[in-house]
Order: sequence, then structure tokens, then C-alpha cells
Amino acid sequence: MPNLKDLKNRIGSVKNTRKITKAMQMVAAAKLRRAQDAAEASRPYTERFNAVMAGLAASVGSSDSAPKLLSGTGSDQVQLLVVMTAERGLCGGFNSSIVKLARAKAQDLVAHGKTVKILTVGKKGREQLKRDLGDLFVGHVDLAEVKSVGYVNAQDIARDLLNRFDAGEFDVATIFYSRFQSVISQIPTAQQVIPASFEAEEEAGETTLYDYEPDEEAILADLLPRGVATQIFAALLENGASEQGARMSAMDNATRNAGEMIDKLTIEYNRSRQAVITNELIEIISGAEAL
Repeated sequence: MPNLKDLKNRIGSVKNTRKITKAMQMVAAAKLRRAQDAAEASRPYTERFNAVMAGLAASVGSSDSAPKLLSGTGSDQVQLLVVMTAERGLCGGFNSSIVKLARAKAQDLVAHGKTVKILTVGKKGREQLKRDLGDLFVGHVDLAEVKSVGYVNAQDIARDLLNRFDAGEFDVATIFYSRFQSVISQIPTAQQVIPASFEAEEEAGETTLYDYEPDEEAILADLLPRGVATQIFAALLENGASEQGARMSAMDNATRNAGEMIDKLTIEYNRSRQAVITNELIEIISGAEAL
């Protein structure tokens, strides 16, 4: 028969856990609204920026005067994977899904004879990749002290990538993050940022022509570095919303599971207590009959 004191302690412990998970769920819900608004607000700007850049890139084409950030190095031998995850856990499969996508990409590239380098943004991704891909690490960006991710953080990451590219450390850079869709759905995404890759959404029946001054090459040379920062910033915002959505969902499930466990333990406690009382009554009755 289970010890009543142990059962009571377990019930108290699970109740305390439920309070914590409930509080974390409420905090995540409050943060999610702000993070979701920021991510959704950035999408129209990012899409329009990509559309303009796609038009510029198409007009330049494979010209010899095209900026290196657009044309690339002419090789894809050295690949830099920028894995962007959270600084904290307790958010379901948010971190592991991004890491899984990046790991699969790295293993595929290595299998095809490519040289792979990994730059991590966020502690959790680094921890998960360190065991089997730690020898490929070339840098880490710590955002643990950043309360609210801003464009300046994206600029710092972009500046690091651009400096490495100018120094010839890699040929292709790809960022890995999670695109927010809903509280229960976040989509792990891989996006090439160097050489610049812009996809414009086609608008049926609408064609706009622009005259540029100075010429397209000069404008691209100035805008492409900003484009890298813009793409990274959009990815950070998507990650922020995805993280809070995943944490809210995970803590909701944990709170429900704790409630179910409390119910089961309470039933077990009541049955055990009833059995103890019954045994005590039997002993009293037996003693009285013996007298």
C-alpha cells in the first residue's frame, strides 16, 4: 500500500509544478502577441523589398559588373550554415526542428564533398549540434542578454557574415530559422542569403517599369548588404514569434498533464486513506469483541 505521506508530498509537488507551467504559459501568451505583431508587420516590407531587389537583380543578370554579393564567387564548395535558435528551452520541438533541418543539410553537403562551416545564433542550437558537428563551428552569437531583438542585432550578424565573405571564408551562406504560422504550427526554413537570392511574387496583369539613377549595379552594391540584414532581421522576428508560440503550446500541454496526474494521485490517496481507516476500524472492533 502506498505511503500516505509520500502521496501527499507528490500531490503537492505536482501542484507546484502546475503553477509554474501555468505562469509560463501566461507569460508566453503575452509575449507571443507582441512577437507575432512584429513578425507579421515585417512581412509586407520584406516582400516588397525582395520584389524590388529581384527586379534589379534580373536587370543586371550575369553581367561582369554585377556585385559579388549577387553573382557569388563562382563556386559553392564552402558552405556556411547559420543556425538560429532560442537561448532557452521549454518550448516543445521549436529548437530541435531547426537543428534537425540544419543537421540534415550539413550531412548532405558533406556527403557531396562540400566543406561545411557552422555559425550558431542562440545557445540551444549550439548545445544540440555540438556533439556531432562541433568541429565545424566557426562562431557563435549570444543573444541571452537581449530582451527584445532589434534591427541592430540583425545588422551585427549581417556584418559578421559580410566580413567573412569578403575575406573568402565561404562561398554560400544559408540561414536556418522557424517561420511562424500559428501557435501550434511553426515551419523550419532554410534560406540562402549569400549570394543574395530574392524571389518576387508575380502579380497577374501588373507590370511596373523603373528608371534607376545611378545605374542598377551601383544601387545593388549599396542595397545588397542591407538586404542581407533585412532577411536576417525578418528571420529573427519569425523565430521570436515561433518560440513563444511553441512555448505557450508546450506549457499548456504540461499544465494539462499535471492536472491529470493530480487527479490520479488524489484518487489513489483517497483510496489508500480509506483502506487505512477501514483497517483501523477492523482492529478496534476485533479488540472490543475480544474483551
